[in-house]
Amino acid sequence: MEVVDVTDTAEKTDELAESYEVAVVGGGAAGLNGALMLARSRRSVAVIDAGAPRNAPADGVHGLLAREGMPPGELLARGRAEVRGYGGHVVTGEVTGATRGNEADAGGAADAGGGESPGFTVALADGRSVRARRLLVTTGLVDELPPVTGLRERWGRDVLHCPYCHGWEVRDQAIGVLATGPMSLHQTLLFRQLSDDVTYFAHTAGPPDGEAAEQLDALGVRVVTGTVTGLAVAGDRLAGVRLADGTVVPREALAVATRMVARGGFLAGLGLTAVPHPSGMGEHIPADATGRTDVPGVWAAGNATDMAAQVGAAAAAGAMAGAQINADLAAEDARRAVAARRVRV
Repeated sequence: MEVVDVTDTAEKTDELAESYEVAVVGGGAAGLNGALMLARSRRSVAVIDAGAPRNAPADGVHGLLAREGMPPGELLARGRAEVRGYGGHVVTGEVTGATRGNEADAGGAADAGGGESPGFTVALADGRSVRARRLLVTTGLVDELPPVTGLRERWGRDVLHCPYCHGWEVRDQAIGVLATGPMSLHQTLLFRQLSDDVTYFAHTAGPPDGEAAEQLDALGVRVVTGTVTGLAVAGDRLAGVRLADGTVVPREALAVATRMVARGGFLAGLGLTAVPHPSGMGEHIPADATGRTDVPGVWAAGNATDMAAQVGAAAAAGAMAGAQINADLAAEDARRAVAARRVRV
């Protein structure tokens, strides 16, 4: 293995070959760890990454053992360098489509009579294309924020969503929770663990009632009714939450449960689409515990399929999927070898 160069940056990109055994779409923790497992198994693999990580606005990665607080860009740079160190390619590009296609020269012979999958052709926005025997989808998701002025600009800074990713950094501060759906009460309980000063903004959801109202009252969480229209900012810091009547409720941090949607539009040509998640949090690409989807030859890992996964869980899922893909390819290679020998005999 080559020495890992941690100065590797997103701007560096390998030349995309015509074919690989595995194409990984998405270069976050899940995709890079999947590619690492495959490259270490001597599989030809390309990670195709559009360069728009979900956690880009965050100052650091949290809850990841031995990498606590590391800037997201540095973590990804290390991952890219490690994949390259084992011969994998990391390519900058936006994937726009994927179809079934001829896998000849994609790291192995075409179907030799064993009835195997014909592989895939992956198309990029700049006109390039690549063939692969298997696909690993690790494109992550998009956070859809409610239409409140100023939320997007402060997203990942003092407008937050995950108490495990950002909670420690806002501990003991005046925290608000903007109600957007059923997950908002759960979110409030978690942020209440981090601060005694938590306010629940009912917004368009209406005030909580029954057991939910009783819980918030018992925990000392103030409930503010009325539609939230924007944020008050002073010195590039959140100062408060503005209501439709002009009232500003002082807050230093605001938690928002987003609607999360997997980046999977490019898979439509394979008949694979994002579907509503059972939790109601958004739309994901269904996959089993190993990452295998309903489309033969396609695996998914990370937030594209598990919307609640943090970086460590996403990386672990990528490793699992990579190992499963390698095993699937190994079994196919063995069947092809037998079929080829029978033809010769």
